[in-house]
Amino acid sequence: MKQNKWKYGISLFLPEIKELLAKKNYEELKKFQKEIYPIDLAEDWEKFSSSEKFILFHLLPHGRMIDLFEELEFDQQKELIDNLESQELKEVLDEMASDERADLFRELSEKTKKKLFAVMKKEKVEDVKKLLTYEENTAGSVMTTEFLELKKDMTARISLLKLQDFCGRHKTEDVSNVYITDERHHLIGSVSLQKLVTAPSTNMLLENIMSAVQTVKINVNQDQEEVAHLFSKYDLLSAPVVGDENQLLGVISIDDVVDVMEEETSEDIYGMGKISSVHDAVQINYGRASVFVLAKNRLIWLFILLLIEVFISGRLIKNYSHMLETLIVLTCFIPMLMDTGGNAGSQSLTMVVRGLATGEIGLNQIWKIICKEIFAGLSVGLLIGIAGMIVVFLVYGFSFRLGILVGLSLLLVITISTVTGALLPLLCKRIGLDPAVSASPFITTVVDATTIVVYFEIARYLFF
Repeated sequence: MKQNKWKYGISLFLPEIKELLAKKNYEELKKFQKEIYPIDLAEDWEKFSSSEKFILFHLLPHGRMIDLFEELEFDQQKELIDNLESQELKEVLDEMASDERADLFRELSEKTKKKLFAVMKKEKVEDVKKLLTYEENTAGSVMTTEFLELKKDMTARISLLKLQDFCGRHKTEDVSNVYITDERHHLIGSVSLQKLVTAPSTNMLLENIMSAVQTVKINVNQDQEEVAHLFSKYDLLSAPVVGDENQLLGVISIDDVVDVMEEETSEDIYGMGKISSVHDAVQINYGRASVFVLAKNRLIWLFILLLIEVFISGRLIKNYSHMLETLIVLTCFIPMLMDTGGNAGSQSLTMVVRGLATGEIGLNQIWKIICKEIFAGLSVGLLIGIAGMIVVFLVYGFSFRLGILVGLSLLLVITISTVTGALLPLLCKRIGLDPAVSASPFITTVVDATTIVVYFEIARYLFF
């Protein structure tokens, strides 16, 4: 088969696979599966019945069986765990990458953990227990503990032989770099595979070709988002993870960081849409989620924001009701002002949240950011305000005071909203909250209240 046959996954070939399953043509299925990427099979896993899943799983070559298991969603992994024999479970769990295995055990019940610990190798059990002690969303929670330690007095030749032996015995994610430690496992340097292979002499000592790792080593308690920033900044393929005393504890590779980036991006997007709870929402597969699940994760925040609007915006408008009764035309511009303010605030908030996420801006730049947003808001507000005045003149006649009211309100509302949109995520970051939590729906609620006060206070001065 040609390689590009699978460019769209296995969806196009589901009827063919199911036909082979129905005919119990397992030999042909084995040939078929040798050319299927595990990730492609995992994406369409739910399209098979339970019996078909177990047949396909057992027909896979051993290495691909492990790869497929790692790619499956937790509930799909749990289904296999509940139905595999003890020896099969042992082989799968013992040979999984250590970080993938730890991720699985974080989701399991205590009863299931004990059941699985009973069939696993003792050293694998200890490894899982150790990884589970690290706080979730830290470097320790995403690192792998399967890595090769070398000593600085080893030669390039001996190091390559050790690396070859290590790769033969372990499921490695990345061997672009290996790390050098002292007798107490303190990290002192690293050497790339390229340097090892191209060393001028096979007898050259590692201390003569190793590089410093001070700028790229990662503390085990460091937040995973900060880890992603380091990988992006220094174009890393892997990085060592150390404890507080510089002892080498694990390695993080680029594939782990890609998963972290996807997770953090999902959290930011869900946070900006007020999907509750964000942690649970990140686990949702939209294609497989039921209407009930989707509704449940949106309901709470929508209800909270409704109450805020009623008790704040509703009460504010009530306080100005005598002005509306006197000059009913004032009601025409409230929706336009609220929408414009909300849009302006959301734009600046999105830029600041992204800047914080990518490391482009920091809390030490807070006054610079606020000043920049004030001038940006004034510039945009002035142009939009003039446009608003022109519209009022054309639609409502040449009412000078009404035009001034709308134009000045737009100028102030846009400026205030722009600054508020930039300030909210910075304040959340300052007090240790996720900046995305202050996102779109929440800022809209804040801006709505501000818009009402600004608009009616200007109207009070001009008309009453």
